[in-house]
Amino acid sequence: MTAHTETGTATPAGEPQGRFWTPGEQVLWRYRGNGTDAVHIARPVTVVRDDPEVLAVWMAPNTPVVRPVIADGTPVHREPLATRYVKPRTTRVEKWWGAGVLKLARPGDPWSVWLFWDQEWRFRSWYVNLEEPLRRWSGGVDSEDHFLDISVHQDRSWRWLDEDEFAQAQADGLMTAALAARVRQAGLRAIGVIRAWGPPFSDHWQDWRPDPRWPVPALPADWDRPADGSDPLAHDGGEQRSDDPSDGRFGVRPARRSA
Repeated sequence: MTAHTETGTATPAGEPQGRFWTPGEQVLWRYRGNGTDAVHIARPVTVVRDDPEVLAVWMAPNTPVVRPVIADGTPVHREPLATRYVKPRTTRVEKWWGAGVLKLARPGDPWSVWLFWDQEWRFRSWYVNLEEPLRRWSGGVDSEDHFLDISVHQDRSWRWLDEDEFAQAQADGLMTAALAARVRQAGLRAIGVIRAWGPPFSDHWQDWRPDPRWPVPALPADWDRPADGSDPLAHDGGEQRSDDPSDGRFGVRPARRSA
């Protein structure tokens, strides 16, 4: 997968141009399985903006993505919750369906904010995905999902999502009590931003539109390659602050654990 810089020079996708990626470059947005270094979610995305304030990327409709499934092929969201996180898993490549997703992440934040639209660009909602702060590498960014999420509506109301999965993950040993407490605290911090209507909610990203010249990124054959740590902005994220819209309506439903 290659990316073209503003000067028209082709470079390996995600190779830093200076310190930040250039709009139009293609990188990977990935999630590791909980408690493992193995990547189980990989999504090729196009960089919209990358600077000290925010990384914004666009996942176009029909993008080929990697998602986990139960080893027998059952979609994870269809597996009963009691066995969802204990059955063996594998991965599968599918196309993301729907109107596409704009993902926003501020450096060091333990969450990313996703924007969803219906057809004809009717804005639907924001989605706060609680996760490890993104770790940058030359080919993209990596994180680990923390199960608990927040839905934010246009009237600025909000609600917790996936509290049942959050509880089950703890029961199944995928999260310690200490980590769960940090994740909940991160969610409360995010709610503070929502109540204050701070960035990125106040930045009018719902009015943004992708460049029609951008192609749909391909999925690299080595989508699960180890992060090389060569990006000068790479960091561990420090404090735990907090994949995915956990609803099949939004596209391919991601799962939370590798086989």
